[in-house]
Amino acid sequence: MTGDDNKQGSIPSAKDVPSQRPSWHRYPTLYEINTWVWLFELSEKYGETLTLSAIPAVEWDAIAAYRFEAVWLMGVWERSPAGIAIANQDQHLMDDFRRALPDFSPDDNVGSAYCIRNYQVDQHLGGPEGLAVARRELSRRGIKLILDYVPNHVAIDHPWLTEHPEYFILGTGDDLRRDPAAYIEVGGFVYARGRDPFFPAWPDVVQLNVFAPRLRQAAIETVSSIARQCDGIRCDMAMLLLNEIFQRTWGSRAGPTPVTEYWTDIISAVDSNDPAFLFIAESYWDKEWQLQQLGFDFCYDKKLYDLLAHGNAINLGLHLTADQSYQDKLIRFIENHDEPRAAVVFSPDKQQSAAVIVATLPGMKLFHEGQFEGRTVRLPVFLRRRPKEVVNHDLQSFYKQLLKATDSDCFRDGRWTLCERSGWPDNGTFQNILAWSWLKDDQRYLIVVNFGGSGSQAQLRLPWSDAAQGGWLLQDPISGAIYERTADQMRSLFVDLAPWKYHFFECRRA
Repeated sequence: MTGDDNKQGSIPSAKDVPSQRPSWHRYPTLYEINTWVWLFELSEKYGETLTLSAIPAVEWDAIAAYRFEAVWLMGVWERSPAGIAIANQDQHLMDDFRRALPDFSPDDNVGSAYCIRNYQVDQHLGGPEGLAVARRELSRRGIKLILDYVPNHVAIDHPWLTEHPEYFILGTGDDLRRDPAAYIEVGGFVYARGRDPFFPAWPDVVQLNVFAPRLRQAAIETVSSIARQCDGIRCDMAMLLLNEIFQRTWGSRAGPTPVTEYWTDIISAVDSNDPAFLFIAESYWDKEWQLQQLGFDFCYDKKLYDLLAHGNAINLGLHLTADQSYQDKLIRFIENHDEPRAAVVFSPDKQQSAAVIVATLPGMKLFHEGQFEGRTVRLPVFLRRRPKEVVNHDLQSFYKQLLKATDSDCFRDGRWTLCERSGWPDNGTFQNILAWSWLKDDQRYLIVVNFGGSGSQAQLRLPWSDAAQGGWLLQDPISGAIYERTADQMRSLFVDLAPWKYHFFECRRA
């Protein structure tokens, strides 16, 4: 994929975008659940078919124990039978299914969660009534609900193809003959298949024309309908809908470029009815800032993920010098359903340090069901079940401690500040050290991570005006360690960390 260079550290200040939705914390946590797989496993566990309307209270309580602000039930909408048939004929997909699930059978393919036939909750999952029950159960535990919206395309058997062909990018008979992989005929019309401009067309979906005024109105009605069922939406591949990208992808086939942006029209319409409704963008190609300016509350921080997985502390530190208003609206993660499992990408120590980084940065923090248990298999979004794996109890215990340690208003609504660090002429290992602080009222935290494969030392300059006044206790709620430091020691705090290790300090006056 390509994109514009994102000049970190020089991003302008946000404007005309709410800094915080009413009823949401400034920096919420989000837990992604593959709904179909979750229900399949719960049904096996309890020996009966369970839907969203019949989840035992103990299961909701187990999720609530992590103190997430929201749960994303991924893949609840009605999936496409035509999409299932296409997938079953795709040898590449079949190989991927068997890679993830060695005993795969055709019944396990329930269709892609992003090949949507209708924005109605699938009856296999409990239908709209089941979702309403699940939302109530979450709400009783103080948890909000996030659902999916796929703006770029719909399944080839979506009702709009026969009812509203004007909603789509249309082709000709010549297009179909020349490139049958990119076009499909349905009901006498030739439709362009959905696509990302850097990849071949997706065979099971049809491309919506977001320049068409009637489609935009239909999209507003669709999102408004979703908004009545949840507290926010995660918008799939949101950057594809930007005017500049859509025009470059589809050219004259899309018609005249609208004066307004698609997302401006959608978000402003929903905001007028529900100002607390949250918009999340799956975003790539360095389009996060632009999407934030159009009204998105949070956008994927794929750059952070790539730096954590494949980069180094120096570039990570540069990424974190971007404008605070930009940082506040990023989603930090080391796993989601599109990425390989963290247990495969990261060594055990590196995963812990990466998780500490993600959990203690500003912005939204996204965790993926199975991440805490150390699952290794990335499951295709078509499948209803996954292979059994041994739980990594040490990793699970670490995540429980980490989320308990960050269960504080300081991390939800406090002030985050990057700390200056320095080294010595003969010791450049300080460049492996990342450090920042959190401050809210009388709560203070200091996070220090050695994101490098060798022992590293640094001197830290704390951003608190009174740091060098009096003695301090630095207590680590994860390890239980307690350090006493004098005012002189706090003036330039020395740290020495083994490879991939960290300090998570709650700082108090001695």
